[in-house]
Amino acid sequence: MDALPQIERTVSEIGAKVARARSERGWSLAQLAQRAGLSTAAVHKIEKSGMTPTIASLMKVAAALGKSVSYFVDEPTNANVNIIRGDERAKVYTSKQGLELRNLSGRYGGFAMAGAEALVEALADSGPVPMSHPGEELVIVLEGRMEFDVDGECHEVGAGDSIHFRSVRPHSWRNPSEEPARAVWLVVRAS
Repeated sequence: MDALPQIERTVSEIGAKVARARSERGWSLAQLAQRAGLSTAAVHKIEKSGMTPTIASLMKVAAALGKSVSYFVDEPTNANVNIIRGDERAKVYTSKQGLELRNLSGRYGGFAMAGAEALVEALADSGPVPMSHPGEELVIVLEGRMEFDVDGECHEVGAGDSIHFRSVRPHSWRNPSEEPARAVWLVVRAS
């Protein structure tokens, strides 16, 4: 059996999957491009199947949309259980400087929730533009302290504290301390 037609079909479906995931979040092309660190024209070409994205570009788009790369190329639809061993936590791509994420939940595609262990460097922040996306976030600070700005209100969260908010509200985070912070970060996407 020739695998080429299946590969071509999978590649041709990437653009529609990107467009669908973007529209589910209510984002414009420019908003996805900014979150993924790509040009608006590149995202447009990917969505219209006028350009096959490089692996790096697809990884950036997937991370911005809260999806795994495999969601775009052939994600199993019936995953019911993911087990992630403590010594096998994969690094999760993020465009945020000073933030390292390690996967706690496995593939996002078949589930509504994703989790990561976050190491936030001293004085790191999410950047000058607040984020907004459908769903919820729950952050449990394990070490250090963080500040979250949600809808213009600043919330301080220290070791042992947690914050839970609707992520459709404009939000940003920062580590105001000279010490790194460590947290468990859970994201629930809206269906």
